[in-house]
Amino acid sequence: MMHIDPREQARRAGEQLHHFHGGLRLRHNKKISCEIPVEKVPLATRYYVPLLQQAGQEAEPTVIEGQKVLKGDLLGYCRQTGGDSVHAPTSGTVTAISNHPNSHPSGRDGRCIVIRPDGLDQWMTLDPIENWERADAILLRQKIRSSGIVGLGGAVFPTAVKVDEASSKEIHTLILNGSECEPYISCDEMLMREQPDSIILGARILQRAVGATRTVIAIEDQMGAVNTALTGAVKRSGTHDIDVVKVTTIYPEGGEKQLVKVLTGLEVPSGCRPTDLGLLCQNVATATAVARAVTEGKPLIERIVTVTGSGVRKPRNLLAQIGTPVSNLVDQCGGFSPDAARLILGGPMMGYALASDANPVIKAANCILALTAEDVRPEQPEMPCIRCGECSRVCPSMLMPQELNWSIRNGLWDETSDLGLSDCIECGCCDFVCPSHIPLTEWFRFGKSETRLRDNEKRQAEAARQRFEAREARLAVLKQERKRRISEKKRAMTGKDDKQKEIADAIERVRSRQDGDS
Repeated sequence: MMHIDPREQARRAGEQLHHFHGGLRLRHNKKISCEIPVEKVPLATRYYVPLLQQAGQEAEPTVIEGQKVLKGDLLGYCRQTGGDSVHAPTSGTVTAISNHPNSHPSGRDGRCIVIRPDGLDQWMTLDPIENWERADAILLRQKIRSSGIVGLGGAVFPTAVKVDEASSKEIHTLILNGSECEPYISCDEMLMREQPDSIILGARILQRAVGATRTVIAIEDQMGAVNTALTGAVKRSGTHDIDVVKVTTIYPEGGEKQLVKVLTGLEVPSGCRPTDLGLLCQNVATATAVARAVTEGKPLIERIVTVTGSGVRKPRNLLAQIGTPVSNLVDQCGGFSPDAARLILGGPMMGYALASDANPVIKAANCILALTAEDVRPEQPEMPCIRCGECSRVCPSMLMPQELNWSIRNGLWDETSDLGLSDCIECGCCDFVCPSHIPLTEWFRFGKSETRLRDNEKRQAEAARQRFEAREARLAVLKQERKRRISEKKRAMTGKDDKQKEIADAIERVRSRQDGDS
């Protein structure tokens, strides 16, 4: 059989569809939130903008209490992860920089910039790139970096970091992920229906920024209206290097590695990224944010959020500014139904519960899901694993969840690494099918956090060891230098005594000679 170079095979992405391992066919529950056009959320009375809204470190504030800001002004900047930033969602006054519920998966409060709007919603001076088609690719990447854009599909990995890495790896194909496979979430579908031209524009800009020659936009095969909208936008753009490809609706096909497998038939090896195959994956909403940043000079300060579930009176999609309290979005959807029992940020598979609707909308907030008690599966007592293998059958990362679970519970951290814990995408498929009701995903999240903690402790211990050895080496050098100086001083003193003795002997000889003459 003739061997085909993986990068060459990746160039044919979308020409033939493949299947990834495992996955689930789930009820969509999307139609109810797609019946009304997207509407913008009115100005809130207060905005709470978290300083941690991306994968990595928390941003440092660049404003102080009492400072007046304009819409789009920089509020925080993180140097450690390459300049991820947060910006003012409207014009007003910074009233506090304090801890507040920040919609983080940990459930802990975090530092937020609190803004009291002035009602003017006045933009800062915008600085778009006038002719992006002729602009240097470096300039485009710098604009993406300064605009605080992150992956809006849920991972919130800094787009600038991803694009910078891609630009050095000879990317040939850009993949825009419109495969919104998790139930209830429809924000990307509504974006693709209503703003297809901005998505195509963002695709073309990203192509130029990383040097790609082709774009594949992957959508679900059930999105007929989306297919029509995007195909029309491609024709209007006059470009011939963008293809819209319909993929089978199966969860979690929207996962980056799973989508690459479907489009190319290639597995992204553990520890590697699609960029190693010449592919760059971005969410369709991220592409729109890039288009606005480059052509309008606007940073990422708003996003479309699906507000849905049987616990909301009128499910729909809303354009919300970052920092808006969730309660404002729910109110615009008619409020909670009387039997609302649980509030989730994200979808039913990968989302996490919010303690209150006072939490703010963040860049990762693709969905606000309100469920009733009837929707929530009654909590079942955890039972011992029966080794049925169902979790392995549905795992899209081809892991052995039952083995991982056993290793984590027993603290066998080297084994968890060998079993591929880092490759778990926390999709929840294993939880869904486990007959013993074992919270596998929770254990995997714990395992990852414990592994990161241990790795950090190892790095700190290694750094301490290196500092100690460097100190010991410096002290040894100083000791040798001290010995050398003392030795030289002794030799100098010995030489001086010998000289004085020679002089004394000479004087004595002269005196003896004088005494003999007399």
